[in-house]
Order: sequence, then structure tokens, then C-alpha cells
Amino acid sequence: MVLDPLTHLPDGAPALQIDPELLLRAQGVRVAFFDVDGVLTDGGLYFSESGETLKRFNTLDGHGLKLLQKAGITPAVITGRDSAPLRLRLKALGVEHAVFGTEDKRPAAEQILATLGLTWAQAAAMGDDWPDLPVMRRSAFACAPANAQTEVRHAAHFVTQARGGEGAARELCDLLLVATGRYAALLADYTT
Repeated sequence: MVLDPLTHLPDGAPALQIDPELLLRAQGVRVAFFDVDGVLTDGGLYFSESGETLKRFNTLDGHGLKLLQKAGITPAVITGRDSAPLRLRLKALGVEHAVFGTEDKRPAAEQILATLGLTWAQAAAMGDDWPDLPVMRRSAFACAPANAQTEVRHAAHFVTQARGGEGAARELCDLLLVATGRYAALLADYTT
């Protein structure tokens, strides 16, 4: 994905430029699987004095998940951890498909695919560490944040410029929106 901040475009015209090969690969995606720690968050675990786990989420990523839903792509979360803040965040974003507390992510993804009546050929996946590889390797489109573990970056079709928890998920969302042909129309809702 290339964005030239010096490009002058007509008001409301998309400035995003994405490799056409990536767009072709992502065209049929109807569900996008996201890991949480290291993808939707910065991967750090913050603990309060009482031992409560705290997480920091990026609003760009959150808005991207909402935009996916508007474009007919289902965001789904599969994560090795579970916490009240995470559940609250996903509920606020309208994410209905989530599996918490599992390191074996492939069966969780397969269950979500079956529920949605979709196949791996219609899936994208974004992960940052080894437990994410089984889902990424089966999905039609695999993505990793810039700071993902080396083997995971190597398995990805697309590595974001942003780090996990700093807008990386939004980069994947934007790419998927362009691939569906809905990016410009959704952007127009905010520029008119």
C-alpha cells in the first residue's frame, strides 16, 4: 500500500494506491480473522495493582472493523487471551464472531467459516506470531503487522507499514475495502 502525502487529488478522491496483485488476491474475501495481542493491540500486557489485564486499542483499527461490516465483510477475532476489556471493545465495535482463550486457532476459524457458510478461499487473516500461522496459511489473503515475528511476516501476502496496535489492522481493512470496490463510496460519506 502506498500513500503519497504530497499527492494532490480532487476533493473527496481516494489517495490510496495499492498493488493490483494484492487487490486481485483479496477480491473474494468475505471474512477477516484478526488476532488481538500484537495486531489489534501493541502486544504489551498492562496489569493493574489488582492484577487486572489492561489493553490499549487503536481507534483507526476500530473504525476499520466497522467499515468492513458496512462493506459486507465479517470481522472475526480469534485470540489466545480473554478479558473483560477485550469483550467490551469487540461489543462496542459490533464484532459478533469471536473465540477467546485458544492457542489452537485453526479449529476456531473453521467453526466461524462453517457458521458463516464460507470457505478458506473467502478468508483473510492477520496475525503476528506462530499461533496465527495455521489460519494465515489456509486463508486466501494473509497479512502481518510490520513488527510481527519473522516467520509470520514471511507467510504474509501483505506486511503493513504500521506496527500492531498502531493502525496495522486498519491498513488491512482499507486494502479489503478497495478490493471490494467500496472504499471510494464509503469515503464519500465522510467527504460530502
